[in-house]
Amino acid sequence: MPHFLDHHDIRSRARAAFIGLAVGDALGAPVEFMTAGEIRSKHGVLREIVGGGWLRLKPGQVTDDTEMSLCVARAIVAAGGWSLRGIADEFAGWLRTKPVDVGDTCRRGIRNFMLKGILETPFNQWDAGNGAAMRMLPAALYTLGDDDLLQCCALEQARITHNHPLSDAACITLGRLVHLALQGASRNRLRREADLLAADHPAFTFTPYRGLATGYVVDTVQTVFHHFFRGRSFEECLVGTVNQGGDADTTGAICGMVAGAFYGMEGIPQRWLKRMERRTMTEIADLSARLIALSPALRE
Repeated sequence: MPHFLDHHDIRSRARAAFIGLAVGDALGAPVEFMTAGEIRSKHGVLREIVGGGWLRLKPGQVTDDTEMSLCVARAIVAAGGWSLRGIADEFAGWLRTKPVDVGDTCRRGIRNFMLKGILETPFNQWDAGNGAAMRMLPAALYTLGDDDLLQCCALEQARITHNHPLSDAACITLGRLVHLALQGASRNRLRREADLLAADHPAFTFTPYRGLATGYVVDTVQTVFHHFFRGRSFEECLVGTVNQGGDADTTGAICGMVAGAFYGMEGIPQRWLKRMERRTMTEIADLSARLIALSPALRE
């Protein structure tokens, strides 16, 4: 069993998880769609939040990974509980702002909600992307202390845009990893949870690591697990992950959320925090505190 932390520690780790997600997004976005070799020739090892890339981002600017997570968080906090329609409405409002980046599957699902009111996209064998997994964190914070509730919320938020067994499984496992890390579980305990996913869905097996970091949810999760379980610090986990290239903003964001929950605020390098957009960081700190306050673990 994990060593249970007091409420202050859990709140601090919840903040670190959400900030870690944004930091990973901002670190990885400038090298999205590059190969590991292209990153090496341009940056050596990318260790700084530099901006640029195909989206021409400002240093510290976040993308759809963080923005969609903020949508989920705002909807839960505004409702004072779970609101699937509220989340879909937030996604629709976000899409209307013409965001800097949005995945095709996410766009299609949100458009279906806007045009037809559909809250669960039909199963599609091609929708095993990482767009639902990347925005899992608010659901994980809100459901801390209740695994059944986690599973329900994970799948509901996912299926607005992604309805695929591999996406579903990844969302639930990432939520469970965050729960374990928030409660002070060991790396070995988290590894057992990752291995359970691979046992149930052998596609996710990440040893030996194949080095693929595409937007396919299996490649994404394998990359995150490989570098999270090899890394010995928040920075090491994140640097390893984003330097694989591919869908580096999303692998960075997902690794950042798990590593943030595991290593806590003191683990996140100050030099990275200083590069982040102030307004985003302030909102994340506020929302993470409100989400965790709504969770069964802190309401008891």
